[in-house]
Amino acid sequence: MKILQVAIRAVLASQVMALALVDAWGETPKADVVVYGDASGGVVAAVQAARMGKSAILVSQYGHLGGLTSSGLGWSDIGNDKILGGLSREFYHQLYLHYQKPEAWVQQKREEFGNKGQGVPGLNEKTELASVFEPKVAEAVFDAMVKEAGVRVVKGRLDLEKGVMKDGTTITGIRLEDGTVIEGKVFIDASYEGDLMPLAGVSFVTGRESNSEFDEQGNGNTGVAKKNQLPNGIDPYVVAGDASSGLLPGVNPDLGGEKGEGDHRLQAYCYRMVLTDVPENRIMIEKPDGYDEADYEILFRAMEAGQKGGFFKLSPMPNRKTDSNNNGGISTDYIGMNYGPDWDWSTLDHEEREKLAAKHRDWQLGLVWSVQNHPRVPEPIRKAYAPWGLPKDEFTDNGHWPYNLYVREARRMRSDFVMTENHCKRTLPVEDPVGMGAYTLDSHNTQRVVHNGMVKNEGDIQSYLGGKAYGISYRSLVPKAEECTNLLVPWALSATHIAFGSIRMEPVFMILSQSAATAACMAIDAEIPVQDVPYDKLRARLVADGQALGVLPME
Repeated sequence: MKILQVAIRAVLASQVMALALVDAWGETPKADVVVYGDASGGVVAAVQAARMGKSAILVSQYGHLGGLTSSGLGWSDIGNDKILGGLSREFYHQLYLHYQKPEAWVQQKREEFGNKGQGVPGLNEKTELASVFEPKVAEAVFDAMVKEAGVRVVKGRLDLEKGVMKDGTTITGIRLEDGTVIEGKVFIDASYEGDLMPLAGVSFVTGRESNSEFDEQGNGNTGVAKKNQLPNGIDPYVVAGDASSGLLPGVNPDLGGEKGEGDHRLQAYCYRMVLTDVPENRIMIEKPDGYDEADYEILFRAMEAGQKGGFFKLSPMPNRKTDSNNNGGISTDYIGMNYGPDWDWSTLDHEEREKLAAKHRDWQLGLVWSVQNHPRVPEPIRKAYAPWGLPKDEFTDNGHWPYNLYVREARRMRSDFVMTENHCKRTLPVEDPVGMGAYTLDSHNTQRVVHNGMVKNEGDIQSYLGGKAYGISYRSLVPKAEECTNLLVPWALSATHIAFGSIRMEPVFMILSQSAATAACMAIDAEIPVQDVPYDKLRARLVADGQALGVLPME
C-alpha cells in the first residue's frame, strides 16, 4: 500500500500518465492474458492476472487508463459499498488515502469540502473508501497499480474488420489498426463497445428487449418517461403552432411502438463534464465552432415554459471541481443521437466514433455557453451558471475535456445465461456469483417524441433496488462454448437492457473484471475452456482475494 502511494504521488507530480508505460514492440508481443480496453475494468483485469503470476498485456485505446472512472465520473454509482472487495476496494481505498494528505487539497481546504457522495460520504471514515474524487487522481492510481504489477501496456485500437484470429473456437491473437498482432492464451474484452465479441464470432444484441421476452417490467419502450422529463408546454414545431414548418431537430412524431415493445434504440450518452469555479484554475467555455441556435431551441422553450435550473449537475468533487452529469429533461445527454434506423454507436468504425463523440462534446460545450451567455436565457439563470469553466489541471493534453464519452450501453453478449431484471430483484436465483451489484435499474432517455402536442422524452427508467445486493453469474461473462472458449467479457456481458442498466456501474465493472481475470488464469493452469472452470474453486480463490460474493444459496 505504501509503495502504491509513493507511485501515485510521483505520477501526480510529474503528470506522466499511461503513455509513458507504452512498450515499443520489437517482435510479436505475447502474453498469457491479453486485455483489450483501458477502462477501469481492463486495468483491474490486467493487474489481477499479473498478480497471479501470469504475463499480461493491456491494450489501451486512449493512452490514458481508467475509462469513465478517470474521465469525470467522480461520483461513483455504487448502491451499496458492501459489494466492494479485492482490487475494487483497493482502488477506492488508495483514493481515500490520497485525500488524507494536506498536500492533496490545493483549491480548497479539507474542512471546506462538503463530503457528499452517492448515498454515502464521499470520503468515508468508517470504510476508508473514497467514492468521490478527481479524475487525475483516479488515473494516477490506475497507473501506479499497473506499474507495480508489471503489466505491459500498448497503445492501439482493434482492427474492426480483421482484428481477431481464431483456430476453431480458440482466439490465437488480435490485430490492431497499425497491423500489430498480439498473441495470447486467454483474452478479455473490457471495451465499452464489446468490440472483440463480433470478430470472435460471439452472439450479441443491441437495443432493448421486449418485456415479454424475459418476463420483465422495465424493458422495451417506456412510454412517456416519468422522470428526467421536459416541462409541459414545449411546442414541437420549428415555427410554434405550425406543423407545416416541420419538427424540431431530434424530435420524432410518435413513440415508435407500444409500451413494453423491444426496439433498436440506445439510452443517451454524454460526457461527465468536470467544471470548476476557482478563477486561477478555470478556463471559461467559448461558443463552439459550428454552434447552431436551432439545436438548443428545446432548451430555450423549456426556460420559456418555466424551467429555471437543473440543466446539468454540479456534484462536488475535491478541490472545487464537479462531476457534471445529465440532470433533467434537457441537459447534457444528447438524446437519440447515438443510433439511427440502420446503425448505432457499436457499428461505427473508430473514426466515425471520434466524429460522433466530437458532436457530443460540442453539444455540451454549446449547452454551457448558452446558459451562461445566450440572450434568450433569463439573466438570473445566466448569473447562476456564470462561475463555471473547465479546470486547467485536468485532461491537460485534451483541451481540458474528458477523454471518454460515457457509452452507457452498446453491444451485450448473448450467452447460455442471461442476467435479467428478475435476477437483479432477486426473484430469480444466481447460483454462481462472481461479483455483486446493488445500484438502481437505470436507463437514460432514448428519444424525444410528440405527445399530446408537446415535446416529451421516452426511455428513462429508475427502479430503486433498496440497496439490496444481488449476485452476477459467472456464466454471463463467458460466451457459448461452441462460439469461443478462451474469451471473457466483464463489461458487455450477457444481460438484458434493463438488467445491464444496474450492472454497468464502474465499481461492478472492476469487480467482474477481477473475477474474469482470475478465471482466465485458472483456465490457463488447467488447460481448459473458460466455460469449464470449476465454480467452487473459482469462488474459493475470489474469496481468498477479498471479493464480496454474498452467502449461497442466493435467493
